[in-house]
Amino acid sequence: MERIIHGMEGISQWIGRAFGWCILILTLSVSYEVIVRYVFNSPTVWVFDMMVQMYGALFLMAGPYALAQDSHVRGDVFYRLFPVKWQARIDFVLYILFFFPGMLALFWFGWEIAQDSWRYKEFSWNSPARIQIYFFKTLIPVAGFLLILQGISETIRCWKAMFSGQWLPRIEDVHETEELLTK
Repeated sequence: MERIIHGMEGISQWIGRAFGWCILILTLSVSYEVIVRYVFNSPTVWVFDMMVQMYGALFLMAGPYALAQDSHVRGDVFYRLFPVKWQARIDFVLYILFFFPGMLALFWFGWEIAQDSWRYKEFSWNSPARIQIYFFKTLIPVAGFLLILQGISETIRCWKAMFSGQWLPRIEDVHETEELLTK
């Protein structure tokens, strides 16, 4: 069971790390645009669209990674005071009632949106560059699928914790600086 959970977490972790490089691309493209616009007085028409798509890709594909790392924001004023078995029960019910229906809708309707976009070979109307956006829209159902996959891992983790009273350790990855300083 642990191999299945860590396997699904590993997929989310790998995808998150791969798309994390979008931050470097975003930084370089913004720097490039600032230099050519203000130093050489020659702004581009394509950088804005590229930055929007990079940020969107990063946002979509970071979701499964954040879920795998238990990094999503949680209003846990009372939750953290509960025993692990009750935390797991609450999480399990919330995954079933809210998470999976939402992610299934993201996948289903994202699939329709991507399919239409590919059919029409959709491009951006926001700028003169008119870049293709059907590649980007494909990430919507992909993110939905990866979130469902990671959600399955999380519900299995909850199921185990409901009976054992302990959370299964997560795959170690990078940590916030603040978190490292408090250890």
